[in-house]
Amino acid sequence: MTNPRGKVDRERIKRAVRELIEAIGEDPEREGLRDTPRRIADMYAEIFSGVGADPLRELEVTFQENHEEMVILRDIPFYSVCEHHFLPFHGVAHVGYIPKGRILGISKIARLVEVLARRPQLQERLTGQIADALMQGIQPAGVAVVIEAEHLCMTMRGIKKPGTIVVTSATRGIFRTRAVTREEFMALILGQRRS
Repeated sequence: MTNPRGKVDRERIKRAVRELIEAIGEDPEREGLRDTPRRIADMYAEIFSGVGADPLRELEVTFQENHEEMVILRDIPFYSVCEHHFLPFHGVAHVGYIPKGRILGISKIARLVEVLARRPQLQERLTGQIADALMQGIQPAGVAVVIEAEHLCMTMRGIKKPGTIVVTSATRGIFRTRAVTREEFMALILGQRRS
């Protein structure tokens, strides 16, 4: 029986973790592991809290403002879990948009990133989902998103290349059609890092 989306079944997670502990050859009753199934169930409830959540709810409150220039939130920290190995990836998101008469409270962009990151994800998908949600939710002239992240599935296993950063981008609207707008966004998110 499947679980309704967005509802974490902690008891089922605890049973699965106990089985996993046994499957790797450990004793789930050992003192250090006895409470691990509960801790992992609690952790999964937190880090997967975006499953089933509607990211557009974060964009419902906007403000009338005649500002029609670029608005950027740079270096928004996030944590997510790669759906291929269920290992974390983490980094920063840079999100910009050009309003058309309505602006968002700046915390709403960070909340949008958080909701979309808190589910089994791919960095490429996350980048596009942030851009698409902003386009749909506030209908700006354009949106640009750049994410820089390190993936533990690449640093602690497999190729084992710590410090490798994956960079993804998504552009919509005027950011896609006007090179000068994209260039301005990139210059602003790079900021002090160029010097």
